[in-house]
Amino acid sequence: MAVDVGRIIQCIKQGDQNSVQTQLDRYNTEYSQCFFFDVEEKERRKQRELEEFRRNKVREYIPDSDSDLGSDNDEDSDLMLRRRLASALMSFIRTQLQPGVLRVCLRTLRILSRDRLALAPFITDSAILTLARLGGISTLPIPGNEEEEGMEEKEQWGSACGSTSSQSKACSTDTRHHMREVIIETRGERRESYRDDGIHSVLARGKRDVRGERDEEGDEWYDDGEVWRKEAMKALCNVIYNSQRAQERANALKLLPGLSDKLKDSIRSAAPPSGQFYDLRLLFLLTALRPELRKQLQQARGVSMLTALLEQCLEVHWAEDYEVAANPTSPPISRDAAQRAIEILKILFNITYSTHRQEPDEEDASLYRHLAAVLRHCLLLTCEEEDLVDELQGHTVNLLSALPLQCLDVLLSVRLSEGSKESSGVNMDCVHSLLMFMEKRLNRGQKLKEKLTPVLNLLTESCRAHRETRRYLRQQILPPLREVGLRPEQGDTLRNKLVRLMTHVDTDLKNCAAELLFVLCKENVGRFVKYTGYGNAAGLLAARGLLSGRGPSSQPQYSSDSDSDTEEYRQAKDKINLVTGRVEEQQPDPMEGMTEEEKEREAFRLISLFNRLSSTGSGGPAGEDPQQAPDVSLMPERRWTSDRR
Repeated sequence: MAVDVGRIIQCIKQGDQNSVQTQLDRYNTEYSQCFFFDVEEKERRKQRELEEFRRNKVREYIPDSDSDLGSDNDEDSDLMLRRRLASALMSFIRTQLQPGVLRVCLRTLRILSRDRLALAPFITDSAILTLARLGGISTLPIPGNEEEEGMEEKEQWGSACGSTSSQSKACSTDTRHHMREVIIETRGERRESYRDDGIHSVLARGKRDVRGERDEEGDEWYDDGEVWRKEAMKALCNVIYNSQRAQERANALKLLPGLSDKLKDSIRSAAPPSGQFYDLRLLFLLTALRPELRKQLQQARGVSMLTALLEQCLEVHWAEDYEVAANPTSPPISRDAAQRAIEILKILFNITYSTHRQEPDEEDASLYRHLAAVLRHCLLLTCEEEDLVDELQGHTVNLLSALPLQCLDVLLSVRLSEGSKESSGVNMDCVHSLLMFMEKRLNRGQKLKEKLTPVLNLLTESCRAHRETRRYLRQQILPPLREVGLRPEQGDTLRNKLVRLMTHVDTDLKNCAAELLFVLCKENVGRFVKYTGYGNAAGLLAARGLLSGRGPSSQPQYSSDSDSDTEEYRQAKDKINLVTGRVEEQQPDPMEGMTEEEKEREAFRLISLFNRLSSTGSGGPAGEDPQQAPDVSLMPERRWTSDRR
């Protein structure tokens, strides 16, 4: 039996709280997994119907016919009812309500806030302030009545349905990478997914997010106040994400300072409130979507505050400056703590991603070193669930790659302990963890550019800055050559996998992989070709102007450790094909069986061909003048074998 929305609105106007609670409970149960079509989805559906009619040749499709527009009219009617319900509820929750009634009203508002076309009642100053104060952000002005806002319905509609392209322009490339992974309805009823065209797809009924399931089960352990605070923050997250006008008004209403004050209060408390995850999610959305808020939070000592939150979340204890005390008996990090830590890392990345190439002053350098020490601890943590370990490490790597390079020396300044990885007496546990993280993502083979580029760049820069890191990674990635019968890209070792990336279709990814191997070879061309093959190395060498084999005068100064060859490599060195990087099979002599006169005639024929090429200019080096380029259309088609590159 369908829920009568008109009856719910009538009960709200009458102020019958018991009836409202009963009706809204049914509404929430019915629509908890429902997501509404946006304009683009509706247009695509109508286009599919048009194509279906034409393909079946049932009749001519008439877009303006009453029969075809019936469903759209129904949807428009439903949309108007959702707007009216949202408007009535926003006024209703400002009155004195029973805790259970307030909770169910906010849950309905959270469901309605998913619909971008029905956001008009949510994007007034009064509505934003109401949700924020109910969510526990107390340092905000008391909201007024909606009628006092003076906002036209038409303006609300345009703001609610504003283009998301302007949002994407405001975000950096790295921030947009995080935005594609955001899940607004962390309660579980909404899971963001993107098709190739960037449009939100509709979630099928019945799918739930794991966090949402556990939150639903755990609500009974919290009082109604805690539950409605979480519901209000979830609804506010939806509104901020879906409406550009709401983002602008949130900035004008000082939502960020109020949210920061709430988080600072949680740092001073004995235990953070259970709804802190949603506070962090809202802060992430604000900093991801509004560049001015990123700068504002950074200037308000946001890095220090978020670092303290991260320490509290992970229960960090310090052994000494820039060294977290390790406790092998500590239990794995809980799911809730890991998810809060991930949100903190994403916010920190938003406000620090531009500091990588900057020279920090003494105070900032100390702050970033303190943060890097906490991030080292994050890399070595274990979580209750394996997927959370990978996600936590991934965001940790992203943040490490954003910090100033000179502040990452604390990753190696930890004392050695039993079982530690080491290189020249320096603790390599963190570097080894990064290496294992890189290999794990190499093995998955999915979204390689997004997943691998940060860790490849981080390892490359670390190798340039720290000799011990480079030496350790070279031992792990480029051990002395023994197998000379296989190409460098054939096999399952780390070297093989990275060499395969050197010919990847994505330019950025292949350059990052080549750069790491080149630095591990101390930017020595001969050694680089030895481990990768000339065919694989040619791209980087050409880009650097090193095809002649001589390095630039500005080449960094590396240590003078020797590159000792194995006995197998020394024996096969003269037989290795430098282009393919392996020992090739012996090819038959093309002149075998020819007489001396036939060999002489063949030699004269080759000389004649070379003279002809020389006289026509086709055999000279390529020039930059387009008029000197040969006519490709007159050239015979070349057949490349699988062994050629």
